[in-house]
Amino acid sequence: MDSVKLINRLFDVIEQDIIPDTRVTIARGSCVFGGAILNKSDLSTVVATGNGQAENPIWHGEINVLNTLWKTEDRSKIPEAKNCIFLSTHQPCSMCLSAITWAGYDNFYYLFTYEETRDIFKKSGDIDILKEVFGNGENDRPYYNPKNAFWTSYSIREMINSLDKCHPDRQVLLNRMNDIFKVYVELSNIYYANMNKPVTN
Repeated sequence: MDSVKLINRLFDVIEQDIIPDTRVTIARGSCVFGGAILNKSDLSTVVATGNGQAENPIWHGEINVLNTLWKTEDRSKIPEAKNCIFLSTHQPCSMCLSAITWAGYDNFYYLFTYEETRDIFKKSGDIDILKEVFGNGENDRPYYNPKNAFWTSYSIREMINSLDKCHPDRQVLLNRMNDIFKVYVELSNIYYANMNKPVTN
């Protein structure tokens, strides 16, 4: 699969599907994390949602996507996980890593790293849990194995950075990513303003 085409499509889904729903879920009191499932064959969107933590604290973006998918009345229309791409706006937490695994997806792509989630969005729980519960992230130990027997994870930023510096689309993709970052900072500020906890960046 052409990586530039895939990255552009993932950005389309974030901009056109996840962000609009996130604006709605933030108004309900949920935070900014969201996700989507796409068909591998044609990159069409199967389902895309924002976060559902206002209704249930464990309905992170990835969990909310899976819940929404499995509410489909005709389950014969739910594509097999092996035929899908799983997209997370933020690197999945330990709970969501397990959910993606148990649901049978052999991949996931994410935009914001754990460190960005902590530093930009003031959410340190992902790193805290991985360190305190599992002992990961200490002494150069990775938070998790990005490629393992269950799935392979992909950082969209790393995918862009891996393009040759002379690649005609590299800077275009970086600019597009930065524009999406700005939208998420705006959304995060709205979320914290609703909680009377403004974010300072």
